[in-house]
Amino acid sequence: MSRAEILGNIRRGLNRSEADTERQQAVQNRLACKPSNLIPQRAQLPAAEQVELFKTMASEAVSELIELDRFDQVPSACADWLSSQGIRELVSASNSELRELDWSPLAQQQIEKTERVAQAGDLASLTLSFAGIAETGTLMLHSGEQSPTTLNFLPDNHLVVLYRSAIVGVYEEAWKTLREKFGDTMPRTVNMITGPSRSADIEQKLQMGAHGPKKLVILLIND
Repeated sequence: MSRAEILGNIRRGLNRSEADTERQQAVQNRLACKPSNLIPQRAQLPAAEQVELFKTMASEAVSELIELDRFDQVPSACADWLSSQGIRELVSASNSELRELDWSPLAQQQIEKTERVAQAGDLASLTLSFAGIAETGTLMLHSGEQSPTTLNFLPDNHLVVLYRSAIVGVYEEAWKTLREKFGDTMPRTVNMITGPSRSADIEQKLQMGAHGPKKLVILLIND
């Protein structure tokens, strides 16, 4: 059953018709006037200190950080990291920003790059992140036609590009920025990723990659 059908059934059950302009505006007004939640003190920092907090928290969550001066250094960084791990294939999102890069460094190290949804058995994926959240070292990623959610969870290794300027202090700021960008056409899925997947449910022994990638590599662009 589609999303429209589910919402239609709910609407009929409440004896409501399609949302008119007046009701839609009332919802927008309520959201705009919603009071802010309690914000953790540790994330109320100047921008530069938020970046440093993000790096600290991400490292504590066992994320690997690779700092780059420019976005065009991403292909070389990917080639070097994949080669060091003995990985010869990379499944990538098809965002226009990634497509415009010169990916010859991968070919020089005999690494094949493809743009498609991820599948079981894929070793590495590359995506862009929407935001970084300093208070927990968390990445915010959203789904889209050019970046399917499978890329975030199926491969054993997840490489994620994050701009320094996209780092915010707290979750509320990240959600606010997302709403400002998409408005009424919010992404179907929003993922919050803090470090690689892990679990200690079985005999209290930490297992990496329990529900997703075993390694999370953040390519932090300082441009």
